[in-house]
Amino acid sequence: MPDLVPEGGTEDVPFTEALSQRYLSYALSTIVSRSLPDVRDGLKPVHRRLLYAMRDLGLNPEAAFKKCARVVGDVIGRFHPHGDVAVYDALVRLAQEFAVRYPLVDGQGNFGNVDGDNAAAMRYTEARLTAVAAALLEGIDEDAVDFRATYDGEDAEPVVLPARFPNLLANGASGIAVGMATSIPPHNVGEICRALRYLIKHPAAGTDKLLEFIPAPDFPTGGVLIEPPASIADAYRTGRGSFRLRARWAVEPQARGTWIIAVSEIPYQVQKSRLIERIAELMAARKLPFLADVRDESTDVVRIVLEPRSRTLEPATLMEPLFRLTDLEVRIGLNMNVLDGGITPKVMNLAEVLRAFLDHRHTVLIRRSRFRLEKIRKRLEILDGFLVVYLDLDEVIRIVREEDEPKPALMRRFDLSEVQAEAVLNMRLRQLRRLEEWAIRKEHESLSAERSELEILLGDESRRWATIGDDLAQLAKAYGPATVLGRRRTVLEDAPAVPAEAPAAMIEREPITVIISEKGWVRTIKGHADDTSAIRYKEGDRERFVVHALSTDRLLVFASHGRFYTLACDRLPGGRGQGEPLRLIVDLPEGQEPVAVTVYQGGRRLLLASSGGRGFIVDEDDVAAQTRAGKQVLNLAEGDSAAVCTIVPSEADSVATVASNRKLLVFPLADLPTMARGRGVVLQRIRDGRLTDALALTRAEGLSWRSGPGVRTERDLGPWSGKRGQAGSKAPRGFPIGNRFG
Repeated sequence: MPDLVPEGGTEDVPFTEALSQRYLSYALSTIVSRSLPDVRDGLKPVHRRLLYAMRDLGLNPEAAFKKCARVVGDVIGRFHPHGDVAVYDALVRLAQEFAVRYPLVDGQGNFGNVDGDNAAAMRYTEARLTAVAAALLEGIDEDAVDFRATYDGEDAEPVVLPARFPNLLANGASGIAVGMATSIPPHNVGEICRALRYLIKHPAAGTDKLLEFIPAPDFPTGGVLIEPPASIADAYRTGRGSFRLRARWAVEPQARGTWIIAVSEIPYQVQKSRLIERIAELMAARKLPFLADVRDESTDVVRIVLEPRSRTLEPATLMEPLFRLTDLEVRIGLNMNVLDGGITPKVMNLAEVLRAFLDHRHTVLIRRSRFRLEKIRKRLEILDGFLVVYLDLDEVIRIVREEDEPKPALMRRFDLSEVQAEAVLNMRLRQLRRLEEWAIRKEHESLSAERSELEILLGDESRRWATIGDDLAQLAKAYGPATVLGRRRTVLEDAPAVPAEAPAAMIEREPITVIISEKGWVRTIKGHADDTSAIRYKEGDRERFVVHALSTDRLLVFASHGRFYTLACDRLPGGRGQGEPLRLIVDLPEGQEPVAVTVYQGGRRLLLASSGGRGFIVDEDDVAAQTRAGKQVLNLAEGDSAAVCTIVPSEADSVATVASNRKLLVFPLADLPTMARGRGVVLQRIRDGRLTDALALTRAEGLSWRSGPGVRTERDLGPWSGKRGQAGSKAPRGFPIGNRFG
C-alpha cells in the first residue's frame, strides 16, 4: 500500500503525468459538457439548462415576457456556474430568426441583427419560450427522461429533454471541443418528419433513400445551394463534407436600357455590413472594375443593390468575381460529430442521426406511458374506494362522528386500503351529492379505458411506432410547407457554368510587375520594375519569381505536383503590404510550391519534365485552367515532383537535359511526343540523382548557360549528343554548380 501523503505535505508526480491527467479531464469536460450536442435533443448543456430554467419560471409560449436578466441569473445560480455574458449570448442566439431556423426563444427587444450588431443588455430585453421549445420540453414532468444533481447538489436538472421536435437536424449545431469539432447545418422540419416516418416503416432504409426526403440543408437566411447532388449524398453518407451556398439575386431593368442587380438573400451566418465593406474594399483596390456602385437599401428585408459600369455586360459575368472574392458565396461545413447517448462522441451519417432520434422518442413514449399508467392506477384505487362508500354514506358519517380512530374503522367496515380510507376522510361534504357520484363513475370508466389502451400500447411495439408516426405527422402539418415558418427557404440549383471573363475593355490596361516570394506570397506593383532590390519581404522570405505583365493578362503557374493554375492579373493583390498567400488564391495543397510562372499568350508550346527524368511537350492552350482547383497535366510517379516548365521556341530542334549527377544530354526535339496530359517519356536515364533542368534550343546556335556575370555558349554539342533516354556525358568544365542552364 503506498504511503499516504501527510496533511499539508507534498507529493512528487512526473510533470508529464500530471499534465496529461489534467488535460484529459479538461478535454472530457469540454467535449461532453460544453461543445458537442446530444444526438437525441440536439442541445448543448447551456441551451438545455436555459430552456429548463425558463420553463421553471413559467415562461411558456402563452405566458407574459420576463426580463432576460432574470432568466440568466436563474440559470447561473441553479444550473450553469459560468459567466453571465456567455449564457446571455446563448440565449440571444436561440431568439435570432436569422441564426436559428426554428427559434427556441421568443424575444422582445433588441436581439441583434444580420448586420452583426449586438443585442441590447439583458436588463433591457425580455424573453419567453416558443412553441418549438415547448415541444422539446413536452412530457418532462412525466418521468420521460432521467435527472441528475446540479453542480451544487441542491437541485436537479434533466440529462436530456424529451424532444418531441427533431432539433438536431432542424436547427443544427456548431462547436469546437478539444481535438474535435461539430458543424451541422439546419434543415427543414417537414422534410425531416417525412424521412422519419419512412424510416419507421422501413427500418433498414439507408442514407441514399432518406435523401429523397431530405435533399439538402434549409438555412434561415435562404440562399441558393449549388452543390452537386453527388457531393451532397457523399457528405450525408459519411457525416462529413461541405455545401456551396450562394446569395439569391435578380436583375431589375432600369430606364434607358440600363439594369441593376438586387441581392435579396445572403448566405447563412454572413454579416451584411461586413459583406458590403468587403465589396467596397475590392472596388477601391480596382479588383471589380466592372462594378460602378454598391448600395445597401435594406429594411427588415435584405436588399443590396449592385450597379454595373456598362449595360452591355452580362449579369452573370458581373456576379462571378463577386462570388469568388466575397462572401456572396460561402462553403458551409458538415461534420455530424455528436454525443451518442450523451456520453460518446461519434460522427454519424444521416440515417444514424434519424434512428437515434426515433429510438429516443420510443424510449420517451414507453416511460411516459408507464408513468401515466401508474398515475391512473393510483387514481382508480381512490375512485374504487369512493364508489364503495357511496353505497352506505350514512355509515361513513356515523363512523367519522362516533369513532375515535375513524381510518381503521373505515378500513375494517368497507375493506378499504389505507390510501382509500385517507381519501374518504379528506373528501369534502359537497362531494356527497348524487351528481358527484355520477361524475366519479364517468371518470372511473374513462380512466379504465385509458388504462386498457396504455397496457395494449406497452405490449405492442408496432402500435408504439404507429403512435410516434402519428405524432410526426402532426408535427409535419404544424411546420409544413403551407406555413410561413415551415416553407423551404433555401433553393437547390445546379452549379452554373463559369461565364466568360469580363471583357478586357472593362479592365484598365496598364503594365504591372508580379512578384512571388519563396514562401508563396503574391503581389503586384505598377510598371515594369527592373530593379526589385528595394522590395521588402517578411522575415526569412525573399524574391523567387518576378514577371512583367499587363493588368489584362493571365498568368500560368506550374506547381510541383504537376498541376497548372491560371491567375487573372487584375485580381492579384496590390503592392501595399506583403500581398496574399498564393494558397488563398488557388487550391494549392500544403507542401507544394510553384515551379514556373509565365504570362499566358496562347498558341505556344511548353516543355514539361519531372525530377524522375520523364516529360513531354504540351500546347499552352491545353493547360489554361478555369477554376481555383487548376488542371492536372503532368502525372508523377511516387516520390517524383515537377521540375521543369519552359517555353519551346518555334525554331527549336533539340532538347538539352541535365541531372544532379552533372550528366548532360542533347537529343532531337522530334523524339518528344505532344500530349495533353500524362507522365510522358523518359528524357534522360539518371542514376543516383534527379533531373534538375531542361530546355529546347536550336542546335546551330549552340547551348548557352550563365557563367559568372556573363553567358557562355557551347556550339560543338557532339560530346553530349545522343538519343532520348540515354544517360548523357559529363557536363563541360565551367558548367554551373547548381546544374541549371539559367
